[in-house]
Amino acid sequence: MEYTHIIWDFNGTLFDDVDAGILSVNKMLSDRGLRTLASREEYREVFGFPIIEYYRRLGFDFEKEPYEVLAPIWVELYNENSKHSKLALGALDALAHFKEKGIPQILLSATELDMLRGQVAELGIEKYFDEIMGLSNIHAYSKKELAINWCAENCNANPIFIGDSEHDFAVAEAVKAPCLLVTNGHQSRKRLEATSAALCADLYDVIKMLE
Repeated sequence: MEYTHIIWDFNGTLFDDVDAGILSVNKMLSDRGLRTLASREEYREVFGFPIIEYYRRLGFDFEKEPYEVLAPIWVELYNENSKHSKLALGALDALAHFKEKGIPQILLSATELDMLRGQVAELGIEKYFDEIMGLSNIHAYSKKELAINWCAENCNANPIFIGDSEHDFAVAEAVKAPCLLVTNGHQSRKRLEATSAALCADLYDVIKMLE
């Protein structure tokens, strides 16, 4: 597999924040008398992008509370819950491995940019990235436009995308780039198998596959 850059997803790929996501949304559901998610497995079957559609599947009533009102509530809960989250299995080893090989690494996330930079700094991994890209808002609609713009500005690059969701695959498809998806993130292996991406159990498998 020939590539010049690695474009990483953050949440669920490098950062294991699945439980933080579940705790946050369950608090919101419980506060509104809605059924909560019972397990990681159930969560991974329903989570997806855009987040507004994920909320709709969970039963949030946008007539009572618009998505624009709900989004900052989730962010506040997530910021507290994610303090207990850690890097995903193999994340440091993978980042260090590709850094040592001299391959530029880009972080591309649907997280608001300042929030993303703060998390990266707290984890002590900013030194591994040549560029960090996030959204200008907290609504997590899509990072596809960021990827398209980056590829337009780096037309000689041949990147590979590494993520954990159908959205990561769609982003890679939009710029006609290969994609690897890890199956221990925010979406189930069954859902990821519906894409044509190569699947890896974890980031150690990513290292092996790219070697």
